[in-house]
Amino acid sequence: MNRSSWLLRGLKFAIFAVVFIAVVGQFFMVLWNKLIPEIFNGPVISFWQGLGLLLLSRILFGGWGRGGAGWARRRNAWKQKIAGRMATMTPEEQEKFRQKMHGACSPAWMRRKFGEEPLATQKEV
Repeated sequence: MNRSSWLLRGLKFAIFAVVFIAVVGQFFMVLWNKLIPEIFNGPVISFWQGLGLLLLSRILFGGWGRGGAGWARRRNAWKQKIAGRMATMTPEEQEKFRQKMHGACSPAWMRRKFGEEPLATQKEV
């Protein structure tokens, strides 16, 4: 490709980015100004304040490009680690481990099996 086509592509991208940011900022400002003052008696905001709030929410809640992939990667690594440990155990050890994890990690309402008494009324043996 020649230099002029790269410049034209870059210019198109820059114009698209500016228009996109302007449209998203305007949409956010209008949505805020229609809902927040009526529902919560909040302030009316300007276009620049709307863009600032979007940027702040992105920094606080969204990260920069990772999204939810970090959690999925850690979850998969944890599952592989547990699967590796389970592969070295005997079936009896595996069942004992599952019961221990079920008792330690599950909510109380899931800990009892069908037909058993609730945990609060079980008697110690």
